[in-house]
Amino acid sequence: MGETEGAAERRGEPPVPRTLCDVRALAVPGAARGVSWKLAEAGRQLDANVVHLPPGRSVDTHVEPDLDVLLLVVAGEGTVSGGGTDERVGEGALVWLPRGSSRSLAAGGSGLHYLTVHQRRPGLRIGRRGPSAP
Repeated sequence: MGETEGAAERRGEPPVPRTLCDVRALAVPGAARGVSWKLAEAGRQLDANVVHLPPGRSVDTHVEPDLDVLLLVVAGEGTVSGGGTDERVGEGALVWLPRGSSRSLAAGGSGLHYLTVHQRRPGLRIGRRGPSAP
């Protein structure tokens, strides 16, 4: 079970569904701010992260121009803001953050643990640039 999907695929075996983690177990009080888990399987088409915001901390207003994002509140509570509205969210809330939308996120008094899932961004490619415009 400790083998990665990528290793099995390289041997020509088909990938199989499997449990990656229990996100509830990652939502511990007093956890450090930031990513506590991320999807790192080779060959994946998705990116996913479990993130913790301590009480009163926030993610500043920003726009994601290219990707829709799903955000699932695992534990705690907070506020998702965007488009001139504020929405209180708590454990179990599933929020769609459409591409091109302006959004921010603030943790409430108990902090906020959440899972984000979106299409994987393509890696940077090193190559020759096309002709430059005059």
